[in-house]
Amino acid sequence: MNKSNGLYTGNKLVSRRKKSKKSSKWFIKRINNSKIRSDPLQGSSQAKGIVLEKIQREAKQPNSAMRKCAKIQLIKNSKQVTAFIPGDNAQRFITEHDEVLIECIGGKMGRAMGDIPCVRWRIIKVNDQSLDALLKGKIEKGRR
Repeated sequence: MNKSNGLYTGNKLVSRRKKSKKSSKWFIKRINNSKIRSDPLQGSSQAKGIVLEKIQREAKQPNSAMRKCAKIQLIKNSKQVTAFIPGDNAQRFITEHDEVLIECIGGKMGRAMGDIPCVRWRIIKVNDQSLDALLKGKIEKGRR
């Protein structure tokens, strides 16, 4: 089916464009606000939460590592998420009931990145101190 052309075809082109827009899944997601409704962070880039427990997730094939993660309950809406703990031996700086700041890892289309299934967030701060600075030994862990 070719596109209409010539005089008086404006209405037909507009209606055709509307029809093709409604068949696009990206357009439908944007119009229905699906991302914000289903996102535990409710559209924000970062959120604070409390550590409930530290867990290990098995990496996808062909890797066989145990990735260190933490179950976190968000302060803003009490939802629970699993966040990745980046860095070697970084899990020793995180204990239960610590307040952490998490951000999106940023994989393809907002999904999990790398070989960790179902983990879409990572920890960047512990008790208002940077996890990176704690790993490098620039600062010591503060108490709450």
